[in-house]
Amino acid sequence: MLARPRLISIITVVYNGAYYLTGTARSVLAQTYPHIEYIIVDGGSTDHTLTAIKLAELQNDKLLNVKIFRYVSERDKGLYDAMNKGLRMATGDFVWFLNAGDQLMASDTIEKMMQHYTQETDVLFGETMLVTFTRHPLGTRSTLTTQKLPQTLTWESLRHGMVVCHQAFIARRAIAPQYMEGNLAADIDWVIDVLKKSRKTVNTGMTLVSYLTGGVSKQRHRQSLKDRYQVLKKHYGTLPNLLAHCKIILRALFSKASY
Repeated sequence: MLARPRLISIITVVYNGAYYLTGTARSVLAQTYPHIEYIIVDGGSTDHTLTAIKLAELQNDKLLNVKIFRYVSERDKGLYDAMNKGLRMATGDFVWFLNAGDQLMASDTIEKMMQHYTQETDVLFGETMLVTFTRHPLGTRSTLTTQKLPQTLTWESLRHGMVVCHQAFIARRAIAPQYMEGNLAADIDWVIDVLKKSRKTVNTGMTLVSYLTGGVSKQRHRQSLKDRYQVLKKHYGTLPNLLAHCKIILRALFSKASY
């Protein structure tokens, strides 16, 4: 029998997102895989987010398959500061970031995903379904955007941008660094760093999550492009990055959708 990790830490960061958080938490607590630590990091919300968290905790207590449930609610310095806080709280073998508004595809998603795990596996990844505010499926990220999920994923796969959705990327905690702060492309930097250290990166062949379109980088698109350029320059060098960005610009000009 193949070895299994002891625990998967799923981390959700949220701020004033009570409505979105409810569905996200429900999708985690419904998982049939028993070894889950669910961590919610709230940035000191002023809406009903804290109430939603406590209701989720109560729901977890009533479930037969109880998950480890932990949360913190306090002011932070922004998205990546909150994600770093979640990383420090995590105790699992793997960490998985699932934003408020995003959901695991089915109750047996993690159980099926872990069938692809072996003792050498450091990264598991898969496809993402893009959905609207009403959870209407639009299609997979590979189908609807210019960023196609490769069959084989390495750190060099990200030369032209984020080819894997962060919410469908699960990393061994021992090789997961803290996120850089003050950079909207910190998720790309984090994924590249993890892939550089990964002994074995496994494509599950599954659609793992439904992803609510939008987000910080979409709302601040110009700054996110500048930050992405700096991140890719850091990992791939100035000249290769310039050539890669020429391709990125051309791809954006001749494509109907971008990510």
